[in-house]
Amino acid sequence: MAAYTAVISLLQTLDQPNISELFHDHSTEMLDSLRATAEYFQDVLENTGNEKIKSLEEDIRVVVSEAEDVVEMKISEIIKEESWTFGILQHQDMLPVVEKMDTTKKQVMEILSHDADQILELTADSLIGASSMSDPMLSDHLKDDIVQGLDGHLEIIDKRLRGPTSYLDIVTISGMGGIGKTTLAKKAYDHLPIRYHFDIFVWVTISQEFRYRNVLLEALHCISKQRVIVNAKDYVKMEDNELADLVQKNLKGPRYLVVVDDIWSRDVWDSISQIFPNCNNRSRVLLTTRETEVAMYANTSSPHKMNLLDLDNSWKLLRDKVFGLEHDHPPELEEIGKIIAGKCQGLPLIISVIAGHLSKTVAKTLESWKYVAKTLSEIIASHPNKCLGVLGLSYHHLPNRLKPCFLSMVDFPEDFQVDTWRLIQLWIAEGFIRTSSGSHESLEEVAKHYLEDLISRNLIMARKKRFNGEVKVCGIHDLLREFCLIEAEMTKFMHVVRTPLSPAQKPNFRRFSIQEYYSLENSYKLLTPVTRSICCFYYLNLPFEPRIKLLPILPIYRHDPIIHGFFSCFNHLRVLAIFPVWFGSFPLVITKLFHLRYLQVGCFGNIPESISELLNLQTLICDGNPSDITLPRKIWMLKNLRYIRLGGATYLPSPRIDKNLVTGMPNLEGLCYSSCTNEVISSTPNLKRLIIRVPFWVDNIPYHLLDMWSLTKLETFKLYWRRRFAWPMKRFVI
Repeated sequence: MAAYTAVISLLQTLDQPNISELFHDHSTEMLDSLRATAEYFQDVLENTGNEKIKSLEEDIRVVVSEAEDVVEMKISEIIKEESWTFGILQHQDMLPVVEKMDTTKKQVMEILSHDADQILELTADSLIGASSMSDPMLSDHLKDDIVQGLDGHLEIIDKRLRGPTSYLDIVTISGMGGIGKTTLAKKAYDHLPIRYHFDIFVWVTISQEFRYRNVLLEALHCISKQRVIVNAKDYVKMEDNELADLVQKNLKGPRYLVVVDDIWSRDVWDSISQIFPNCNNRSRVLLTTRETEVAMYANTSSPHKMNLLDLDNSWKLLRDKVFGLEHDHPPELEEIGKIIAGKCQGLPLIISVIAGHLSKTVAKTLESWKYVAKTLSEIIASHPNKCLGVLGLSYHHLPNRLKPCFLSMVDFPEDFQVDTWRLIQLWIAEGFIRTSSGSHESLEEVAKHYLEDLISRNLIMARKKRFNGEVKVCGIHDLLREFCLIEAEMTKFMHVVRTPLSPAQKPNFRRFSIQEYYSLENSYKLLTPVTRSICCFYYLNLPFEPRIKLLPILPIYRHDPIIHGFFSCFNHLRVLAIFPVWFGSFPLVITKLFHLRYLQVGCFGNIPESISELLNLQTLICDGNPSDITLPRKIWMLKNLRYIRLGGATYLPSPRIDKNLVTGMPNLEGLCYSSCTNEVISSTPNLKRLIIRVPFWVDNIPYHLLDMWSLTKLETFKLYWRRRFAWPMKRFVI
């Protein structure tokens, strides 16, 4: 995954407009060579299932990252006129990385050529790249009859399975890993009214390496226990089509119920759905999946989606698993027990693991349970097979393009609710998003598809939605975040700083999320100079109440030499986000970070003219400042700027008549009403989102200032206006 991320990032760097104009002769040829090799790596990493390639992924990551470092360095030197633009020095600097890329490419090609026959054999025997796994550990939980919160679900599934519909109906259950889909299916499978309703029962579980033949054999094994069919020993001699015919033959006539557990792919469903005959006798197929898209594909009617347990059912499940259904619990443990159950965030899998820990290894005393509540994350991490392994299946089944987007959720602290606009702009700035050739979609549109895909796979949760159904705020379950922390560290994708770094650590990463209160000042010298992304959360380790009280009086750094040194260390930095510290004035040293694409920083005062030096800047966020901010005229020079979000009312000066300075930013949030001149509006024809703020001393708005006829792409318009003697602030939304 890290190799794929590095490749996409390099390609995005090479795809920058007019990059070839900055280089000359042989250097341009080398850029073309780098692009061709990177595209080859992309194709291999996306479409090749050869395990031996994984041994070279680290080599690919290193050489591709090094190539991007050199390209970016040369671009910045050329722009600053520090390099001879006739190409001799460019050629000499780029030659070593081109040669390393070619060497690694030859190694990959050699492996693929040697193992071509094996790859073809695997492809023929598997199903169009589909893979999934039913977790045997999850099956162990099926033996436990203690289930809370499933009665309502079971009633719905029972109604669907025994409904009056005569044709073959596909009933689907979807939800995130560990939420109890298989348990619910098993409850329905064993439910007495359902047992009396159907004549024959079949349970098949999709394996990690899907084999059509294995599914047929598993189905025949179930059928043979209920009906007299050919000797099981004869199955080995049969071809797949003969086995399929045998399954169909035995399912024709009787009213059957087939459970297809833990299916991941539409291709898998296409292959096995053909063996279920439709005899118009009210037969049913019950399908469980982690992916809502697969459920909708199997049956376009709404799938039955399982949600996380509420606190009451979480506590009941924990209590009953620890003390049993027929035993009372000590009253003094109920309060702390509910705290423990609440920390499990409604996921039955975690509750079951914690209940097992409480019942087997912990004394049933108040102090012991308090200690469990404090160390819940460590307990979960100590059961990787039961917890993280189950959820890891969902991650490993993701296509490579979605993996870095999912892992990036670890950028944010526990329980952090992320605005989708912020997340999308971060993905773009990081280089995770690349449009396919010939596509007319914008990077934002592609990123939205990625987010919808991850939500459909039940990996990212929609916390809040807009009136039109779009996801406004999203988040991630703590257990999934714990998995991301481990995976991000193991693959060198990102290092999350939760304790002060020591000189002995010196982490060799390119992305850092600093989530420890004193880490920025103490550890910035320990970060690698080629760091690409730094997100700082200053208040993370403070208790909740003090955190809230301190927010209005967080430290303000005016001319702190440590902060100045921190910013000047990272010439390759793309993402810089600092929450929620304000600076006394905008740190000018930030404007020297030429490759910066995403900037979020709080400051008092205006944005300096030197912001125009950040030619790669895409997103500028300076929220939290209640005062009005004036943008410099040179802001119009930033061709790549697509998102501005400032705290107070933003004064945007009119652009010059020079057409070369006109930009096409699609988002402006916080624009002061007095800046809405015809010249400004006509210079931003690509605006999709516009928020205008009116100062409280303005009683009337001249209507001619809101002439927006040229904004043909506008999707969202908000007007915030708090009149002098009116409260609260009025908001007008179109």
